[in-house]
Amino acid sequence: MQPKIYHVDEHKIALDKIDQHAFYVIQKLRQAGYTAYLVGGGVRDLLLNQSPKDFDVSTSAKPEEIRALFRNAILIGRRFRLAHIRFGKKVIEVSTFRSGATEEAGLIVRDNEWGSEEQDVLRRDFTINGLFYDPESQQVIDYVDGYPDLEKRILRAIGQPDVRFTQDPVRMIRLIKFCARFHFEVHRPTFEALLNCKGEILKSSSARILEELFRMLESGSAKTFFHLLHEYGLLHSLSPIFADHLANDAQTLHLLGVIDDEMHKKGPLDRSLLLAALVFPLFNKQLQNMMAAHTRPPHLGQIAELAHKTIDLIFEPFFSIPRRIRGIVGYLLTAQCRMIPIDGRPVRRPRVPKDPLFSMALHLLQLRTAIDPELLPHYTLWTESVCAMPEQMNASPDDHTAFRKRRRRRRRRRRGPPHERPL
Repeated sequence: MQPKIYHVDEHKIALDKIDQHAFYVIQKLRQAGYTAYLVGGGVRDLLLNQSPKDFDVSTSAKPEEIRALFRNAILIGRRFRLAHIRFGKKVIEVSTFRSGATEEAGLIVRDNEWGSEEQDVLRRDFTINGLFYDPESQQVIDYVDGYPDLEKRILRAIGQPDVRFTQDPVRMIRLIKFCARFHFEVHRPTFEALLNCKGEILKSSSARILEELFRMLESGSAKTFFHLLHEYGLLHSLSPIFADHLANDAQTLHLLGVIDDEMHKKGPLDRSLLLAALVFPLFNKQLQNMMAAHTRPPHLGQIAELAHKTIDLIFEPFFSIPRRIRGIVGYLLTAQCRMIPIDGRPVRRPRVPKDPLFSMALHLLQLRTAIDPELLPHYTLWTESVCAMPEQMNASPDDHTAFRKRRRRRRRRRRGPPHERPL
C-alpha cells in the first residue's frame, strides 16, 4: 500500500512547534540506521492547530536497541513493550513498529510482534491517530485516509470497528474522549460497533480506564465526556450506581462544567480534588438520606465513614482507587461538613485546622459556590480566616500528617514507691 504524502504547504505544521527533544530522538535513531517518525496524538493535535501534550515516536528499532542507543532510556510494559526516554521531567515515548493480527477477534493479551511502518498504522485505533510526521522532510505520511478525516472532523476506526473494540475495549473510552474533546462526528459503522460492544468494556484493564477518566477530568471537557459515557451506556457497565445517580441528578454535570471552566482559565487541578468534586453530589445525597433516617445529626466520624463508603459505592465494583487518593478524597468530602455544619448552626469563629489539605477542601467549597450561590457567605468566612494563616494555602498535600506514619512515643516505665525502686 502506497501512502499519501502531504507537504508543508498543505498541512501548515510549523517546525518550531515540534518538541526539540522528540526531534533529537528521531535524528539519533536515523543516524543509527533506523526509521523513525512522530506518530499518534501529537501529529493529530498539530494538524488541529493545538498544542500536543505528548510527542510520541515510532521506529523500526527494537526496544533493546533503543535502550542501547539512549543512556537515559528505560523499558516498560509487558503487554506492550516500549521505551521511555527521559529529559528531566519530560518523557518521550518511543514504540517499535508492530504487526500482529489486525482483523482477528479476541482480547489482545500481548502486542509485541514487530513489523513495518505500514503494518504498525493498520493496527492502530482510529484514522486520525494513524498519521506519521517526518520533521526532517516536513511531510505527513497517511496510509489510512486520516488526513481527510481530520479535515471533515470524522472519527472512524481503522479496519473492522467491532473487531477493534473487542481486541482492546479501552478504544471505546478513547472514542468517547475524542468526541468530547474535538466534537467530531462518529462514522456510522464505528458508532454502531460502539453500541454493540459496550459490554466488552469490563474485560479491559481497570487501571487503564481509570487513567483515561483522570485525564478527561483534567482535559477541560469532563462534562461532555461523562454525559456521553452515560448516554452511550458504558458508564452503567463500569459503575451502575453512579450511572443511575447521574440520570436523576443534574448537579454532577453542573459541577463538572465548573471544573472545565476553571481548567481553561487556571490550568490543571489536583486529581484528588477532581475526584472529590465528582463524588460530592452523590455523597451529599447519601448524607441527606442518613439524616432523614435518624433523629440526631451524625458526628464527623460517621460522616467520614459515609464518605469512604460512597467512594467505594461508585468505584469498587470495577476500579481500584489508590489508597492515598481515596484517603484524601474522604477527607475533602468530610471537611465540607466541617465548614458548613449539617445541623444548621452558624460558624462564628472558624478554627482553621493545621492541615495542608484544608486549602484543597476550601477549593472544593469554592467550586460548589459556582452552582449554589447561597454557599458564598460560608466560603468568604473561611477564606478570610485562612488569609490570616497564609502558610495553610502554600502547604503541599504531600505534607499531610494523616498519611505519614506516626512516630511512636516511648512509654515511660512506671516507677513504684521509693521502697520498691531498685538501688
